[in-house]
Amino acid sequence: MKIDEKLLQRLEKLSYLQIPDENRAQMIEQMSEIVSFVDNLSELNTDGINPTFSMDMSATLLREDVGCVNREINDDILTRSPHAQEHFFIVPKIIE
Repeated sequence: MKIDEKLLQRLEKLSYLQIPDENRAQMIEQMSEIVSFVDNLSELNTDGINPTFSMDMSATLLREDVGCVNREINDDILTRSPHAQEHFFIVPKIIE
């Protein structure tokens, strides 16, 4: 994947970030290096390796998933939100 100005503009729009003009070339270069590194990983031969292989063979400890609600904290957080309604954040649509 090639990182160019068009892709950078799209990523800016999706992430709601603005990259200053003086940093754009450096950002494109750094993102290209990251993508290149990840592409190198796809060249590894993983034939015959168990997809659930782990360096630590002990089981993952699980805990009971118990929800708790503290309305005071929730209301305090939502009062600082620019847009909230009925105990929910209102956010702009980001999926095109």
